[in-house]
Amino acid sequence: MDDIDLCGILVVSFPIGTAFSVPISNLSSILSATSETHVIIGAHGQIHFQESNNLVHIHTIPYQPGSSMIKRILKYATLQLKITSKLLSLRKKFQSVIFFTEFPPLLPMITAKIFNNKVYWLLPSKNSLSSNGALCSLIAVPSKVCYNLCNSIILYSTSLISYWNLESYRQKIRIAHEHFLNIETFTVTTPLAARPPLIGYIGRLSWEKGVQHLARALPAILSDRQDLRVLIGGDGALKETITAFLQEEGLTIRVDRPGWISHDDLPGYLNQLRLLILPSYTEGLPNIMLEAMACGTPVLAAKVGAIPDIITDGKTGFILENNSPECIMENVIRALNSPDLEEIAENGRRFVEENFTFESAVARWNGVLEGGSSQIYESSRIKM
Repeated sequence: MDDIDLCGILVVSFPIGTAFSVPISNLSSILSATSETHVIIGAHGQIHFQESNNLVHIHTIPYQPGSSMIKRILKYATLQLKITSKLLSLRKKFQSVIFFTEFPPLLPMITAKIFNNKVYWLLPSKNSLSSNGALCSLIAVPSKVCYNLCNSIILYSTSLISYWNLESYRQKIRIAHEHFLNIETFTVTTPLAARPPLIGYIGRLSWEKGVQHLARALPAILSDRQDLRVLIGGDGALKETITAFLQEEGLTIRVDRPGWISHDDLPGYLNQLRLLILPSYTEGLPNIMLEAMACGTPVLAAKVGAIPDIITDGKTGFILENNSPECIMENVIRALNSPDLEEIAENGRRFVEENFTFESAVARWNGVLEGGSSQIYESSRIKM
């Protein structure tokens, strides 16, 4: 890593909103552990970096998307020009460039290649462009050009290869992510056997999270288990709908709804749960899943995104084949009745501790930047 350490790394991400603060902040922290890191951000909204240090240098370019397709294209092109100009002004400070964006960074990537930089394209776990056919068609050619230009394409999970339609670029793909946990904060404070009969969901109350299906599964679950209570933590568009349904079913007395739960309070809530349920339609690598597992809380999650890379059914957690209310009900009962529940919780906790510390994230990224293997997790490390 001597060359990389001496020459530094540039991260380019655009256009991003406030929700991207944590991923870009985490990535910068990881990279700056071994290299001086510059970050160019084309941002709409305020971006807050966590624990930024003197080896991370932030360069923000304000960006507001246009109201029409033509205006968006023009503003996006202008943003690329500004980012390219900033890249040129910093070119003596880095050897490697990591583009962390779903949009093809055509102009700045070409510029980086002209100056003989090593170029990586880190794709997010979700493609917000997929629902816009016209926009997808528009960026198809620039995307292919960028795939061919970059040294490596970095994904969270091998399951995302088909999601991004990258089968023909498999030899370029490396697996890494910016997720890491403070294991001292997210840890077991209440053993699973000592917890109350409480199951729950914590996250955004929105359609893509599938929480509405969990709500519809509750009458059957609570009928089967008279001692059970439920926690639904979070806020979002479905809050009133879910509340109305619980009232109609007469379940409000058995369902706690604390609203949005702060990150500082999460370990306490997770250490009360016997099971966390994530019935999502789409996910990348959900932090709440990793945080729950680190707290010794078994997770029942839909088979989407990178979740199957983490959860092996019946070994490190439980998998939902679909998120229908019937499937959720059956699998909640299956998980709670599992004679191996405590062992599964411990396997999950150990897996997260071995693979999601800050140190393991740094080692993984060092391997990617050195052109190492695309392997990310080794489930065999968990002794059953």
